[in-house]
Amino acid sequence: MNDIIELRNVTFSYSEEDSIPALNNVSLSIHQGEWIAIIGPNGSGKSTLAKTINGLIEAHSGEVIISGITLNAQTVWDVRRKIGMVFQNPDNQFVGSTVQDDVAFGLENVGIPREEMIKRVADAVAAVNMADFMDKEPARLSGGQKQRVAIAGIVALSPEIIILDEATTMLDPEGRHEVIETIQAIKEKENLTVISITHDIDEAAKANRIFVMEAGQLKQIGTPEQIFGVGKDIIDMGLDIPFPEKLKYQLQRQGLTVPAEYLTEEGMMNWLWTLLSTK
Repeated sequence: MNDIIELRNVTFSYSEEDSIPALNNVSLSIHQGEWIAIIGPNGSGKSTLAKTINGLIEAHSGEVIISGITLNAQTVWDVRRKIGMVFQNPDNQFVGSTVQDDVAFGLENVGIPREEMIKRVADAVAAVNMADFMDKEPARLSGGQKQRVAIAGIVALSPEIIILDEATTMLDPEGRHEVIETIQAIKEKENLTVISITHDIDEAAKANRIFVMEAGQLKQIGTPEQIFGVGKDIIDMGLDIPFPEKLKYQLQRQGLTVPAEYLTEEGMMNWLWTLLSTK
């Protein structure tokens, strides 16, 4: 696989007085088309890592390479065109009086010709299932709808990478499901690389790989099965684990022999059904 993102020994501190750097000698690589979830306690460096990738902050040492381009003062705008960020509160991203105006805003800023702009806006809004809301005011939409419009504004710019910075935190379960399903569909269609900074364990469990941050360092990298399969380590960091792993832990405490491998909810249901049907 081709690496679309590579960090080499990246270190960053917000001030010289910080005893622990916000990022401390972080090295990683992300393949094109991957979905990466970044989890960790508050203050672990998750958002700082995203801002470093996007060039919003400049590493004090180390290298950031995006799609073959080494990030520096001369290349930062070229790099940013390859990356779209969706933030926690979509209201902070809206500038247009209607959905279509808002989605068109970024295209206008980069000088896309009008005919192409009209097509891109229509395609992006359709991709997030909001075509019936083109003339609606963004402020009057539901939380999930607002976030889908914010995603459409990013998708219209045709980035190679989308960063979700706690993008589902303020949504109810239905809204979170809407947004993640939307991103997954667009990712598969466009072969996008997705980085999701999240506290939502169910969202993280959908990733190809999970990066675990703690105190500015990249502590663990693995598949959801590998990361959540050692639940005690995650719990000791103050993080949550998926419901099936919690259930396995409680059943084990009751004296039952449970599968060693990581189980999804469907896998847990199948195992329980088999267990109960043999009794």
